Amino acid sequence: MQEAAVLKTSSADEDRPFDVAALIAEREPERYALHTQHLNEMMVKVLQTIGYDVGFRRGHGQYLYDRQDVRYLDLLSGWGVFGVGRNHPTVRDALQSVLASDLPNLVQMDVPVLAALLAEKLLQHTPFLDKAFFCNSGAEAVEAAIKFARRTTNRPGVVYCDHAFHGLTYGALSLNGDAIFRDGFGETLPGCVRVPFNDLAALERALSTREIAAFIVEPIQGKGVNLPDDGYLAGAQALCRKYGTLFVADEIQTGLGRTGKFLAIEHWGVEPDMVLIAKALSGGHVPVGVVLAKKPIFDKVFSRMDKAVVHGSTFAKNDLAMAAGLATLEVIGSERLIEKAAATGARLISFFEGLTRRYEMVREVRGKGLMIGVEFGAPQSLKLRAAWSLLETVNTGLFCQLITIPLFKEHKILAQVAGHASHTIKLLPTMVMTDADCDWIERGFEATVAESHKVPGAVWSLGKTLADHALKARAAR
Repeated sequence: MQEAAVLKTSSADEDRPFDVAALIAEREPERYALHTQHLNEMMVKVLQTIGYDVGFRRGHGQYLYDRQDVRYLDLLSGWGVFGVGRNHPTVRDALQSVLASDLPNLVQMDVPVLAALLAEKLLQHTPFLDKAFFCNSGAEAVEAAIKFARRTTNRPGVVYCDHAFHGLTYGALSLNGDAIFRDGFGETLPGCVRVPFNDLAALERALSTREIAAFIVEPIQGKGVNLPDDGYLAGAQALCRKYGTLFVADEIQTGLGRTGKFLAIEHWGVEPDMVLIAKALSGGHVPVGVVLAKKPIFDKVFSRMDKAVVHGSTFAKNDLAMAAGLATLEVIGSERLIEKAAATGARLISFFEGLTRRYEMVREVRGKGLMIGVEFGAPQSLKLRAAWSLLETVNTGLFCQLITIPLFKEHKILAQVAGHASHTIKLLPTMVMTDADCDWIERGFEATVAESHKVPGAVWSLGKTLADHALKARAAR
């Protein structure tokens, strides 16, 4: 009977045009119930617990709008996806142009023009590299880099750093420095070696075995916004050359202007054997990743005609993704977003450095351009220290939620911590922010941080509520 009802409904709707906007409007009130039933129920519980269940309905540039049409400033930008902002008209027009052109797309036994043009544009920014391999995500780019490095060097090992994040597929997961992502999923890839970030001596010990195919490193680590020492990346590159290891820069989050340079490696003048890019290259619409590499690497991997398809991905090089990438690069250049990110970032970093002098729990500010980490730490004054210690005993890093939740609820600023059990809040906003947006950020952080230094106070009442939730969750486990 139920199946018949479904069929009847489908038949009745046959003549009605398919309208996505109408479908969203009709079913939006069921958003959380649908996710609870069919998707990740725990994510819904998280949002409801911390009060983020406002139901965002639209986005434009750096702004989000909830079901009441209240405007929020987005400092997450989809973990760095929206470098040029949400729904940029240039990107949207490019995608509509592709759809209107009736392109053949994904013929497979052909080579598409748009992929060649995007490769050409990207490689103009990396004259020390020669070839591009397209895929669907940052994690796929990491997977490809592992395979390319092993094939090129005939070595099994890959070195990565403490606190690294390179993705959640199995190869990428094997290079993650945070155990929370790996626990419970069994053995990871063999041959993966972890070393401390900023420790050249440890890196050399690992490479000196001459069994390491690649050293894969984020120029600025996303989990914590950890910057390299001035000589670290150059020293790492020299060690890789010395021991025959490929040097791979994971620019998936740092690339495309985020740090005030097209690539973050430009701050330190290094030239890796491979560079990995994704996230912002999508324009926020169509997922895309790319490995930029030296020609000898491609010559090893794609060595003969029968090896032409030895590695690939069904949807790689699809016309929509390639158009999104080309349009994104056009926006970055025409709107001078790299220079804008550098200037806006300098202003915000200067502001946060001022907070470190005015508030004892604001310990350090790190970052370049619009990739900024604000680290909090234990206070010296007695009342604050007691309150801090109580939260830390319950859940390491819980204090940062006393900043991010009031920022969201009271100041309509969306931000989050830089990683599990972290004391650092990360700002990763779009590169199209204005001076007025910076004013908004400064007002919101100033007020929230000032309130967090008052005990007792509203912020610490929130802390007690969060601590109670954490204790109940621990008891349930």
